This record gives sequence, C-alpha cells and structure tokens, in this order.
Amino acid sequence: MPAPDPALAPPEAPPAAPVLSSLPPPARMSTPRRIAAALAVLAAAAVVTASLRPRPEPPVGIHSAPARRGPITRLVTAAGKLAAATEVKLSSNISGDLLALEVKEGDRVHRGQTLGRIDSRRYDEQVRQQDALRASVAADVELERVRVAQLEAELGRVLRLASSDNASAAEVDTARANLDAERARRAAAEQRVAQAEAALREARHLQSLTVLVAPIDGVVTKREKQVGERVRGSDLGEDVIVVVSTLSKMEVKVEVGEHEVVYVKEGDPADVEIDAFPDRKFPAQVIEVARNATVKNAGTEAETTTFYVRMALATPVPGALPGMSAEATVSTDTREDAVVVPIQAVTVRAQKDLAGGAAADPPAPQPAGRKARREPMRKIVFVMENGVARPRPVETGLASDTEIEIVSGLAAGERVIDGPYRVVSKELADGKRVKEEEPPGAGAGEKR
Repeated sequence: MPAPDPALAPPEAPPAAPVLSSLPPPARMSTPRRIAAALAVLAAAAVVTASLRPRPEPPVGIHSAPARRGPITRLVTAAGKLAAATEVKLSSNISGDLLALEVKEGDRVHRGQTLGRIDSRRYDEQVRQQDALRASVAADVELERVRVAQLEAELGRVLRLASSDNASAAEVDTARANLDAERARRAAAEQRVAQAEAALREARHLQSLTVLVAPIDGVVTKREKQVGERVRGSDLGEDVIVVVSTLSKMEVKVEVGEHEVVYVKEGDPADVEIDAFPDRKFPAQVIEVARNATVKNAGTEAETTTFYVRMALATPVPGALPGMSAEATVSTDTREDAVVVPIQAVTVRAQKDLAGGAAADPPAPQPAGRKARREPMRKIVFVMENGVARPRPVETGLASDTEIEIVSGLAAGERVIDGPYRVVSKELADGKRVKEEEPPGAGAGEKR
C-alpha cells in the first residue's frame, strides 16, 4: 500500500495559547529615590548645558614692567666706515718716468722725507738753459753799464767845453740824449735779467718736483704706482702715487636717516664700536653734519635719503685702519625727570579699534580715482587692570636703545605689558585676559 502524500495530509491544529497569570501590582518609588533621580537628571542637564556653552579663552601669558621716573637720553645709531682724520694724496705736477719709490704700504714717514724720484734729465737741461740765458742777459747789463759810464763822461766834457764857449748847445743836447737812451737800454737789460732769473727759479722748482717728499707725518696707506711706470703730472688732474694718512687721529663717517639727522648737532658725544675690536667702545664727538643729502634708488619704492655725519675719535685706536666697519651711537638730548617704559611696550592700533573710536566722525568720502586714506593709527601701551589688558593712548618723546619716554597718557608706577613682542603687537586687545609669566632666562627668584 503506497505511503500517503504529506502535501495531502490535513493541517495540524495550532497550539493552544498559554494561560497567563495576573501581574503583581507595580512597586511604588519612595520619596528619597524620587529626589535622587531628579537630582541626577538635573546634574546631567547641567553637564550637557555646560558642555554646549562656549568656554572663555584662557588668559594670555605676558610680561610686564612698571613705568618708572628717571633720566633718558635720545640715541641715534648709524653705521659707517673709519677714515683717517687727515689723508693726503701725493701726486706730481710734472710728467716723467718713476725711477724710484722707496716706501711701501704701512711704512711710517715724516714730513719732508724723500719717498721717490722721477726722471729729471729733461728738467736738469731746462735749468742749465735758463741759467745760461740769465748769464747772457747779465752780461748785457754789464755792457750797458759801461756805455752809460762812457756817455756820462762824454756829457761832462761837453758841458765843460760849453761853459768856455767851445761847444754849442746842440752838442750838449746830443750828449745828454745819448746818455738817456743808454740808461733806458741798461734798465731794459736789467729787466731781462729779472725775467731770466724768474725763468731759472721756475726751472729749478720743476727740477725739485722730480724728488717726491712726504707732505705730512703719517703712514703710507696706499701705493698706486710702481717703479718704471709713467707719471702724468697735471695742474688740472691728479695722478696719485701714494696716499699718506695720519692714523694717530681717526674719524668715523656714518650715514644718518633724514628723520634722525635733525636731532644730531656738532659737539654731541658718541660711542663707536669697531667690528674689528668687538666688545669695546671708543668715545667720539660729532665734528660735522652734512648739509647735502645722499639719495639712493631715486624714484623707486626703495628710495632712501641719508646725510653723512663725521665723528672724531677722542683717543687713538692702535691697529685701526681706514675702511674698517664701525657703528656709532650718538647721544643727542637728555631729559633728567621723565616717565619711561620699555621701548617694546609701545605699539600702535587703528583709531577705530580703540575705545570711542566707533563714535568718531566717519571719514570723508574720497573723490573717484584717488587712493583711500590710510587708517589713522595711535601709539598705545597696554596696562594691566584686574587681570585684563586695557589700551592707553600715549604720546612719546625721547627714545634710547631700551626705553622710551611717555610724555602723556601714563603715570609713573603703572604696570605696562612689554612682552612677548608678538602678543603686544598683534594679539592684545581691550579686555583680553592676561596672566603674568616669568620672562625667559630669569632666575627662579627674580622678579621684574
């Protein structure tokens, strides 16, 4: 008998639903638990709210210093070169071959000392020629003197004859005229002698120029010619042979900017630092301030205008040579009782960024095609008040290397923020929280 097909079998009856017993009544939460739960919910909400609220910026680390009252000196610093106080370029007024040059660079020479010789044969011949010419005209003078004496005697004889009526008046006049003419020729000959002597003196002077002598006491700082070279003498130009300088007296020639040279005047004291002698300062004094400007890169954005200032070193500097690099610091003005702060404490901000700047009058509209005016800037310092920075507009005066005078806007004793530079110049603003930090390099017990 075949097995029944499962697909044709009758469906099974669904299982009977379970019978649930009745649930027990829910337990009621006690009052303390309800309070604890509410507090937990409130605490969680407070945490979430606090996390969503923007956090205040942390205070900025700064350095500060008190404004003090004391002296301050304006300093003007400029760089330049050393130069000899006296420098003479020895050249020749005559031309010729250089036969000898007995000095070299660095040799010390004395005034009148022979330094070299130029070929003098041409000038020796000129001296001999002028000497012979003078002798010739001197002989002419002697001849004229003899003739004058002869004519004087002749005139005497004629006068004696005329007194005895043995000579006519015409003969007397002729004798007298001949004597006067001969005396004139004698005077002309004497003038030719003076002319010949002047020419001889000139020839001897040119001959003396063939010997080169030191014009001053000093040191040979440059030798431009070598033995055998041709010296081209001229009254209109110079062909330098050697340069003699007085190294015992040196000066510094620096370039000072147009905005600072107005404070420099003759007689101002200065300190000079020479690169070749580090960590040493040499006293000096301003002896000349140029009146003509030196303009570089004229007509470009890099155009600069400077003025040369000369300073004499007060004491000799052994080993110093012309051309060495130097830096001079000139003390121009001094104020004995001033309010001063570190120079880095003074910065600038736009007028509109300061308190009350928004209430200022709006800038006038500019005509079309004209560049807009630059935003007006004010000098300020930041003062610490209850842990926040407050800008204080100030007027400044003298400035030294490290400090600057506050003319108005700040009182002595107030604490100003003077660093770091980036914070003072860019980051600080009105109301910004600040925190005093120990300056780099300060000891554990140091206080500013």
